[in-house]
Amino acid sequence: GTIHLFRKSQRSLVGKLTHEFRLVAADRRSWKILLFGAINLICIGFLLMWCSSTNSIALTAYTYLTIFDLFSLVTCLISYWVMMKKPSPVYSFGFERFEVLAVFASTVLAQLGALFILKESVERFLEQPEIHTGRLLVGTFVALFFNLFTMLSIKNKPFAYVSEAASTSWLQEHVADLSRSICGIIPGLSSIFLPRMNPFVLIDIAGALALCITYMLIEINNYFAVDTASAIAIALMTFGTMYPMSVYSGKVLLQTTPPHVIGQLDKLLREVSTLDGVLEVRNEHFWTLGFGTLAGSVHVRIRRDANEQMVLAHVTNRLYTLVSTLTVQIFKDDWIRPTLSSVPIANNILNLSDHHIIPMPSLKAADNLNPVTSTPAKPSSPPPEFSFNTPGKNVSPVILLNTQTKPYGLGFNHGSAPYSSVLSQGLGIPGMGPAQGFRTGFANVPSRYGTNARGQPRP
Repeated sequence: GTIHLFRKSQRSLVGKLTHEFRLVAADRRSWKILLFGAINLICIGFLLMWCSSTNSIALTAYTYLTIFDLFSLVTCLISYWVMMKKPSPVYSFGFERFEVLAVFASTVLAQLGALFILKESVERFLEQPEIHTGRLLVGTFVALFFNLFTMLSIKNKPFAYVSEAASTSWLQEHVADLSRSICGIIPGLSSIFLPRMNPFVLIDIAGALALCITYMLIEINNYFAVDTASAIAIALMTFGTMYPMSVYSGKVLLQTTPPHVIGQLDKLLREVSTLDGVLEVRNEHFWTLGFGTLAGSVHVRIRRDANEQMVLAHVTNRLYTLVSTLTVQIFKDDWIRPTLSSVPIANNILNLSDHHIIPMPSLKAADNLNPVTSTPAKPSSPPPEFSFNTPGKNVSPVILLNTQTKPYGLGFNHGSAPYSSVLSQGLGIPGMGPAQGFRTGFANVPSRYGTNARGQPRP
């Protein structure tokens, strides 16, 4: 075969991932995340062993929140990697959508874990096993401490943005109502509880509270079913917290326009349409490229005498305040007034014959041509014909004979000949064929344009 001396060797997938991981690990900011990730893996291992020894599904549901913390740390690493990478020919808009995809995958996996807990809880209601509370409370406080410490120590930019931009969960709404009541009594707590709490901190505290109630009820009354009820409550809280974030990140992946910027975009487009030289703004499309990054494209039609660079600078200056990645296409107006007649008029066009010939146009040409622009039109269904035995498409031209005299002294003859004589006349076209040329019926009209009735030139 052909030997390529200077051909670069293709890296495998593992080699590419290793190269990108080394690129991220070279930054000292990522060392802290890697350390928390290692501690998280150790903590997850201990929690899973305690879940097996206590036989508690509520502790298992709470452990899934610790696994979600591991996903959030991976998302934070991806965010650092995105900041290091520059746009390439393949990814011309950059790599910001990778962190959006990471947030979407993390929240969806957390919801799948909640569904798995719900399924296991339904099975446990049929046959409730015995719960051992030896390490239940210890596992609860270990998981709570590590989750809060991770959330408050690591500045996770993607999840922080999504938690603020997404709609509130039902847990946040209920806690907000309770916080208003508490702040009405103690106003100093308004800076902590209002306007809305962090959803991740809220679900960690609510899950730990449910496990503490479970531990007390089992220790007092040996009520093992409360463990299953607490697992269902934690699963519902997890699903309700992650669902709005999944919806928001999914809309970003679908390249939709954020609802809160539609009014601002409409205002900017109206300002652009009023700029000097701009005739029309059309084909505008704006979408969310990443978290807090808006991209868009627009076509601007300008006058033929307008300066393209000047209009482009003004349009970009107006839209760049909101759209960071903008593509503007400027094209000049090329509209030309259509001519009414493309051939000279014949000299005998004013001479009418004794027969008024009405030629019927060909419907095939009418089907293919637009009567206004004379350009091929889109194919459409044929026009419906009448059901009164009237001729259809192949109708012959109608020839009217001058047999009657029109009143008022104008000299026009009107009337119709028998049907046989009509068909015997044949096809007549002005200036062509067997028909005579046009000749007017005005007897007293002078043959010279610009004269009066007596033949004298007008002053």
